[in-house]
Amino acid sequence: MPANLPPQYLKLEAEFRQATKPEERLDKLRELYRLLPKHKGTEKLQSDLKQKMSELRDDLEEGRKPGGKKSGLSRRVPREGAGQVVLVGPPNSGKSALLASLTNAKPEIAAYPFTTRNAQPGIMMWEDVPVQLVDLPPIAADFFESWVPSVIRAADAAILTADLADDDFADALEAALALLAERHVVLVNELPYDDLDESTRHLKTLLVAVKLDVDQARDRLAILEEWFAPRFPVVACSPQTGEGLETLRRATYDLLGVIRIYTKGPGKPIDRTRPFTLPIGASVLDLARQVHKDLEHSLKFARVWSGVGSEPRTVKRDHELRDADVVELHAS
Repeated sequence: MPANLPPQYLKLEAEFRQATKPEERLDKLRELYRLLPKHKGTEKLQSDLKQKMSELRDDLEEGRKPGGKKSGLSRRVPREGAGQVVLVGPPNSGKSALLASLTNAKPEIAAYPFTTRNAQPGIMMWEDVPVQLVDLPPIAADFFESWVPSVIRAADAAILTADLADDDFADALEAALALLAERHVVLVNELPYDDLDESTRHLKTLLVAVKLDVDQARDRLAILEEWFAPRFPVVACSPQTGEGLETLRRATYDLLGVIRIYTKGPGKPIDRTRPFTLPIGASVLDLARQVHKDLEHSLKFARVWSGVGSEPRTVKRDHELRDADVVELHAS
């Protein structure tokens, strides 16, 4: 867990978990953000707090509309899997083709822009971990759905798509990034660790160059990397041929900053059907909270297996877990 959290923060965090009213929860989140030390070790926690504040603000706004509802359909996409990654980009940049090639979703794909008009989710598997991808309408000055920034703000990470068949891809990307920044959404490679502005949402982002199979794609990729690689990690792929898609799956999972944890009951086999996913640096207590809320108070210790064929270790509640650990929880 992040280092140097003051006792007041931990006390307030417990109060937040007990709060039920949206107004009260938002107030406590704002106070948590104020109390949180701003340094490298808390960058992910800062981002998570902003994400929760954004979702609560949207809920409260929706509830204050006449009749208690927004007009039209809700655009919120319920989160599934280990995390939610939004597909963001200029018109006709290959977002829908990516979604179709990485998931079982069947979005409409066409050679003309603005085909995607609504949020379209799908589940991508990376090994045994499901990750939710959400295709969004394109971002351009002459076409920018007003609800798109709020969906991006609520996500865990983003994929920014670039079209290697377009000679003007750089201008289209810069325009999309500027439009998002105007709405306090900033796509970044690394989260800032000294950000004091709770209104601006920074989102870890992977730049994906699509259509690697078209003529002169490699030349345009070299230009893209020269222009944008200092700002974002770059992965090139072709949904048409499949080239680069496995690299993209792994890079997308890595964006989330999570680890996989397997559980087992005493005297029972390991449950490998679907691992729990927790933030890097999470503890045994964090796992217990995810398994069942009552375990937070009744948990005494755990046994942990790290690595195939390893011997179990008895550890305390604050023990930091590692990827692919097997954990057996013991409660009173």
